[in-house]
Amino acid sequence: MSEKNYLAKLPAWSVDSASQLAAEDKLQLTAAHLEVLEVARQFFDQYGFSPSMRPLCKTVASELSMEKGRSIYLLQLFPGSPAKLVAKFAGLPKPKNCI
Repeated sequence: MSEKNYLAKLPAWSVDSASQLAAEDKLQLTAAHLEVLEVARQFFDQYGFSPSMRPLCKTVASELSMEKGRSIYLLQLFPGSPAKLVAKFAGLPKPKNCI
C-alpha cells in the first residue's frame, strides 16, 4: 500500500483488500458498494484516471441505473467524500481534484 492507503500497484486490488481498507474506515462493504467500485475500476481502465464526483455519478448512472448515479445515493454508501473513498477502496489513485 502506498501513502494514505491508496494502492501502489493496481493489480494488487481484491475484494478482500477493499473490505480491509473499508473496515479501517469503519465501513462494511456490501454488494451495492462493490458494484460501484467495479464501475470505478472500469472507468479507470478506459480513461486512465480515477473519476471525480461528477464523472463517477455519470458513469454509475450509465452502467447501473439513474438512481444509483445520484450523488445522494453515493453519499449514503460512501459518507463524506464518495469519489475519494471509491478510489481508495477500488485500489485507484486519488482523484485529482479531491483534497
